[in-house]
Amino acid sequence: MSRLRRFLASMAGRLFVILLVGMMAAAIGATLLADMHRRQEFEHQNLVRIADRLQGFVNLLDGNPELRPRLLAVGGASVREASGEFRIGKEDRALMEILADRDGPVADARVRAAGFRACLAPFPDFLPPRDKAKRPHRPRDPAFIPPRCRLVELRLGDGTPLRLALQYPAMAHDRVFAFDPLFLSLLALAIAALAYGVARIASSPLQRLADAATELGQDLQREPLQVDGPQEVRRAAEAFNAMQQRLQRHLGERTQMLAAITHDLQTPLTRLRLRLENVADEPLRERLVADLAAMQALIREGLELARSAESAEQRVALDLDSLLQSVAEDAVEAGHQVEFEQGCGAVLRLRPLAMHRLFSNLVDNAVKYGHAARIRAEIRDGQVQVRIRDRGPGLAPDELEAVFAPFLRLETSRSRQTGGAGLGLTIARTLAEKNGATLVLRNHPDGGLEAVVAWPSPAWSALRR
Repeated sequence: MSRLRRFLASMAGRLFVILLVGMMAAAIGATLLADMHRRQEFEHQNLVRIADRLQGFVNLLDGNPELRPRLLAVGGASVREASGEFRIGKEDRALMEILADRDGPVADARVRAAGFRACLAPFPDFLPPRDKAKRPHRPRDPAFIPPRCRLVELRLGDGTPLRLALQYPAMAHDRVFAFDPLFLSLLALAIAALAYGVARIASSPLQRLADAATELGQDLQREPLQVDGPQEVRRAAEAFNAMQQRLQRHLGERTQMLAAITHDLQTPLTRLRLRLENVADEPLRERLVADLAAMQALIREGLELARSAESAEQRVALDLDSLLQSVAEDAVEAGHQVEFEQGCGAVLRLRPLAMHRLFSNLVDNAVKYGHAARIRAEIRDGQVQVRIRDRGPGLAPDELEAVFAPFLRLETSRSRQTGGAGLGLTIARTLAEKNGATLVLRNHPDGGLEAVVAWPSPAWSALRR
């Protein structure tokens, strides 16, 4: 049900409903009109046949005066002389209009509805009387039209008045085709398939543009959007590609500017450090040198943050366990307590240098603030997850997300001997997002802070391809 709600809330779902309802209404309406026209044509042709029979019989009577009594006694096809008492109703204008276009006495005939008794031959005297007991009621079939009787009054060519009983034969119409369940089911199925196909085709460019925008937020160096389809779609793709180029150019200029500033600052900072060595007051000299080192670290990490967002490194098939094992061994060689506990066997398409920097930053952060790190990789709920846990005091709940802000250092919640400029976690999250992953921090139930890098199922599938 939730999938149906999501589909109906999408552009494709709304187009599907609009097309389905509109096309169903149009198809049923057209079918009803066609069926009505067919019925009218059928009734008109039936009246023409009845008029032909009446005209043939009247012409026979008019042309043979000597045989007229015998012909009236015998009658014709559905025509006989009217006699006796019976009910007379309204005029039959449809038949009278057809007869008016004919030659001969029938042109001036007057046709009125009559009780069916007028069209029945008299019963012989030796037949037993009809049982008038009530017969069981049978439901009337709407597709069956019972026989009807008409009284035709006219004058023959010699002025002889004539009253004839004209019988309309019974007819069995086809049932109303537009409301046949099988027909409606097939019609709805065909229209639904067509509407779904049209809705998917119409919404596909918009979905592709949305996917490209999502990927652009993760990777500014992604391939340009393919320019094809209708004119409006091509214009949107061209505008999107132009925006991507402007963003790339803007980010490149920013990185170049930071690199230039960093390069230009190296010379005065070096001179400043050399001059600080001549400061006689040793405690003051140490504080000034520490401030200078912090300034250099801040510049270096700021440049690294800019480069992490601009990196054009290509994705390759990467064994995640091998990468994590390498990061753990590097940390052990540097004298830290780092253990790679478990692998998951996943092979993803990732940027090797970016991922090495990501996990190295997380391990360094765990070692710096928690004194040790344990690394685990696993597949859980369709996700590939890498967990890096330390032995530190953890963070307050409102600080778990705040630490990702640039230049933020929470000295009161972690070790006071930190160093750095507060950009490590910011860089790590940027690298994770550029590789289709998410990075979150949480306090482990058994103590310590745990960093979780996870690739959701769709992103994992896309990276595997």
